[in-house]
Amino acid sequence: MRNAAFLDRTSLPRPDIDENAAAAILKAHYGLEGRIDELGSQQDRNFRIDTGDGCYVLKICRQEYSGPELEVQNGAMRHVGTKAGGPRVPQPVAALSGGDIVAISHCGQNLSVRLLDFLDGQPLTRQKYLSPATIAALGNLAGRLAMSLEDFDHPGLERDLQWDLRKASAVIAHQLEAISDPAVRALIDQTSSEALAALAPLESGLRLQPVHHDITDDNVVSRRNEDGVLIPDGVIDFGDITRGWLVAELASTCAALLHHCGGDAFRILPAVAAFHAACPLVEAEMDALWPLIVIRAAVLIASNEQQLSVEPDNHYVIGNAEHERVIFQVARSVPPALMRTAIRQALGHPLPTDWRKDGSLLIPALDPALVRIVPLDLLSEEFEAGNWLVDGIAESVLDAASLETGYAATRYGEYRFDRTLHHAPEAPETFALHVDLVLPVGTIIAAPFAGRLEWRGKSTFLAGDEMCLHLTGIDIQSISPGTVKAGDRIGVAQRLRVQLCRDPDINPPAFVRPDCADAWGYLCPSPQPLLGLDCEASPPDSAGLLARRLKVFARPQKNYYENPPQIERGLGAHLYDVTGRSFLDMVNNVTIIGHGHPRLASAVHRQWSLLNTNSRFHYKAVTEFSERLAELAPEGLDTVFLVNSGSEANDLALRLAWASSSARNMICLLEAYHGWSVASDAVSTSIADNPQALTTRPDWVHAVISPNTYRGPFRGTATTADYVATVLPVLQELDAKGERLAGFIAESVYGNAGGISLPQGYLREVYKLVRTRGGVCIADEVQVGYGRLGHHFWGFDEQGVVPDIITIAKGMGNGHPLGAVITTRAVAEAFEKEGYFFSSAGGSPVSCVVGNTVLDIMRDEKLQENARIVGDHLKARLQALGQRFDLVGAVHGMGLYLGLEFVTDRRTLTPATHETARICDRLMELGVIMQPTGDHLNVLKIKPPMCLTVESADYFADMLARVLDEGW
Repeated sequence: MRNAAFLDRTSLPRPDIDENAAAAILKAHYGLEGRIDELGSQQDRNFRIDTGDGCYVLKICRQEYSGPELEVQNGAMRHVGTKAGGPRVPQPVAALSGGDIVAISHCGQNLSVRLLDFLDGQPLTRQKYLSPATIAALGNLAGRLAMSLEDFDHPGLERDLQWDLRKASAVIAHQLEAISDPAVRALIDQTSSEALAALAPLESGLRLQPVHHDITDDNVVSRRNEDGVLIPDGVIDFGDITRGWLVAELASTCAALLHHCGGDAFRILPAVAAFHAACPLVEAEMDALWPLIVIRAAVLIASNEQQLSVEPDNHYVIGNAEHERVIFQVARSVPPALMRTAIRQALGHPLPTDWRKDGSLLIPALDPALVRIVPLDLLSEEFEAGNWLVDGIAESVLDAASLETGYAATRYGEYRFDRTLHHAPEAPETFALHVDLVLPVGTIIAAPFAGRLEWRGKSTFLAGDEMCLHLTGIDIQSISPGTVKAGDRIGVAQRLRVQLCRDPDINPPAFVRPDCADAWGYLCPSPQPLLGLDCEASPPDSAGLLARRLKVFARPQKNYYENPPQIERGLGAHLYDVTGRSFLDMVNNVTIIGHGHPRLASAVHRQWSLLNTNSRFHYKAVTEFSERLAELAPEGLDTVFLVNSGSEANDLALRLAWASSSARNMICLLEAYHGWSVASDAVSTSIADNPQALTTRPDWVHAVISPNTYRGPFRGTATTADYVATVLPVLQELDAKGERLAGFIAESVYGNAGGISLPQGYLREVYKLVRTRGGVCIADEVQVGYGRLGHHFWGFDEQGVVPDIITIAKGMGNGHPLGAVITTRAVAEAFEKEGYFFSSAGGSPVSCVVGNTVLDIMRDEKLQENARIVGDHLKARLQALGQRFDLVGAVHGMGLYLGLEFVTDRRTLTPATHETARICDRLMELGVIMQPTGDHLNVLKIKPPMCLTVESADYFADMLARVLDEGW
């Protein structure tokens, strides 16, 4: 059927068949019975059949769709099924009559019936978010299918089909007649006409072959890979197969992705690159891809509107209507030249960059030596103490820079830090496509090349043969629109914005997102040649820097994230990467008072300019800081050692226990982490930090069951006696051997497992048992202490106990290497029998000033109180998520040391390890830094700077809710 009659079929309703009728057809012609559920379809009726022994899909269509059109679908599935490397596809099931297609009549309808085996897997339909890996896998799937169909042939391929994009012009014209809204009709007509015009000169270079035409979220099934990511690997429903343009296969897939992209058309690029890797495109196909995507979007929305006019109760069409409107909106929201460029770049086939320059300058009298080029990037010295967040800061800085000579300029291609945004789920538009200049009053501006001069709003526009110039700020001086020559005077300016663009139909933005920078940078190249200034910023090479790091930095020192952002600045609870993206830091308990605190920076600068040496010298700061630490500790703990880290503090604490007890045996808890030194690692039993932790403990280490009241052997708060009882066998065994006990080390709150509070009274009872045997009790407060809990300054305060030794680090130095051990005079002096203790940098003047200043800021800014108020608010928000999402198992902790534990089953507490990893990766995309913890890596350890605001806490909770709502 190779004529326009196929257009009449586009308005056919689905067959009038319900589930009861489908069951009768199934039993009569296939001898099968089972549960029947209808699946969606635009013009067919599809039913899933579960017989108990197998699953099938019963497909029923009108006989207006001829036998060859159905036979070609079955043939294609059989053909693909034989191809190595091809996707999974269903296979036809023969009827009792032996045929693949059964012709029936039902209630006056002539119908064709087929049965296929059911392809298992998770559909992508209605998924609110698709990861880049899933998007790439969908493109790869489409490419592999295209390669599998390359040598397929069948008479049924020679048919006319509304989804064949070669027929789009006629299809859209026909469908528009059914659309009653004139505004919608005009918009579809205009959009499709422009795309068809762009496509026309490329059509001769587009290859023809069998094309599925519908590798979309509705027609693929996925399985999760080893990381738990959905990977599409199966294709269903070959109803739209025909001979068509090969690149139309990819266009259909990309169009479907546009409603998963959050309005960002660039998110289809992983699919484009993956398709090309599996099935290489030729240049004409690369350039035709975006027009075809737009055309496909127009066909989709026009078809949808038409089908609803025929069958307004078609729930499948109704369900897709909003998605297809989104697809159309996104497709027409992006300049075609931009997407053509981005696609070329993604495929490694960039467009030529040269353009003719005749040597004329925009500002003829400009002396480059007089112009101060002002950096406004992340590392600019113009930015300090958060002034980059002040409106108009860039203009103020530029004005100040021009005071000396009258000239100042910004840089093209710079990621402008004054454009950063806090609490933004998408990267802000920071990449500058222009240069701003401040000039002396009356500076003459001339045409740098010949062209036609006109005004567009407040801008002056010069269209040349190869390039267009956009100027803002010119005071026009009796210059009329029209043709000008290079060097002709245009006007005068004092503040001038200069921007180039290759496409005369684009009014380019001044700033764009970092992921769009390469494509926009091609369309809007640097105006440096027109200015004669060295005003181009060098792009950051984050990938190259990471490669250099991996080459020389020891591999066990891991990064957060596989592809980490390059973080070079911070302020409060926010971190910034080199593109100006802001990230909310919800994991960094090292910076207790926040990043980039100006008061701390000033104090360090002052002390370093005075003196920095070791603690054997006599100076004021070490005395003052040690006194303050002793005052913070309970009475009797009055002696301080200063070191550089928590590992060193715990290592020293163990040595103090050995020296004071004259014994060696130490009790510790399972799942604990205490550091990386030989001794502190020995009592660290977390298999997340060391997979060999449980098999490599020295014989002096005795690990007991962790009092994990959520997933331990005894659950709930009334488990103190049960967990204390698990310590007794270890003590009794030591007693029986006549071996003495040196001590017991534990975090006062179970930090590494996500801030789980110990059962009330646990430490009191264990401390008694330890002290009875001459051991000392070490409270590891490195993570949980120092005010972070909000309700208590020390974690052991919650248990109502006083340890013999306190170890602290991390937050007390706000990122500066600083740790301490606080103990009694007797314990400290017992160490002298092993010799004296010395740490070269521990207790240095700078370190002590850091410690004192941190305590001052904590006091003056009421950070412990803030941790309590904001932490309680955040915990309530997280607990509310547990009412909405089954993945949330529990919320642990208090203050700003919280743990959010994810499980796939709340009854069995099966850890949601893969899901937690994906949640962290997705949160990073949304501007939140978070990492998993615990032996099962299924807990979010929430320990942000203690200056976290309620607004930031709400942003974190909102983004977490968004991620959980996106579907798992």
